Amino acid sequence: MGPGENQLRVLVLGSGTSVGVPTIGCHCAVCTSADPRDNRLRPSIVFQYGGRAVLVDTTPDFRQQALRHGLSRVDAILYTHSHADHILGLDDIRPYNFRQKDPIPIFASDPTMDAIQSVFRYAFIEHTVKTHIPKLAPVRLSGEPFDLFGRLVTPVRLLHGQNEIYGYRIGPVAYLTDHSEIPEESYALLEGLEVLFLDALRHKPHPTHSTVERSLRHVERLKPRRALFTHIAHDLGHARTEELLPDNVRLAYDGMEFTVDLPPAP
Repeated sequence: MGPGENQLRVLVLGSGTSVGVPTIGCHCAVCTSADPRDNRLRPSIVFQYGGRAVLVDTTPDFRQQALRHGLSRVDAILYTHSHADHILGLDDIRPYNFRQKDPIPIFASDPTMDAIQSVFRYAFIEHTVKTHIPKLAPVRLSGEPFDLFGRLVTPVRLLHGQNEIYGYRIGPVAYLTDHSEIPEESYALLEGLEVLFLDALRHKPHPTHSTVERSLRHVERLKPRRALFTHIAHDLGHARTEELLPDNVRLAYDGMEFTVDLPPAP
């Protein structure tokens, strides 16, 4: 059963870093853990509301994620940025094209859309022979909020090292992944949240990602009701890390889902 008319359901498809956890060839305590929450596919979530499913990023694990969770439709895709762990599963949306018929809109900044159209060039050129390629409707974002299936989507500018990328807010939920900094002007877009997802790669500093400690400072400032850390490396064991976190801060895990109330649609 899907969420109610004025509800937003969020499903975590992946909570891991760019190489996933377990990491290939690694035999550390987390990579060999029996706790299923320590198995992390590449980072992605789905927003579900009004009978629609809005995917954030198409990871290299997208086919596995969609099959695991019975994701029966994808109505739109929001892209945060163009790194491999966030775009390389795009071709696997073709079965949705077969069933849904219409092209799927994809939303991205100009640099991200340029990269997607370069990597998946075959999906954006006119073919003389009928072939099964992804059917996409690209929408380039200006950074301003926009309506998507009757709900406002707010892009949130972030810094991923020296690159500007987007997080997204729908209703009282914001998803921020792959950030090293939150620009000052973006804080105003993140007030009054029920749930805030934040990048928290590990404890050790990283040039393009947030640490657990830095993300805890964001939580202290923004005061969401709940915060969920994602894009997690094998440095962090799920159970032990959560023992050291405040009660309103948890680690996201693959398959986590929750529902929040939305105001009545206009």
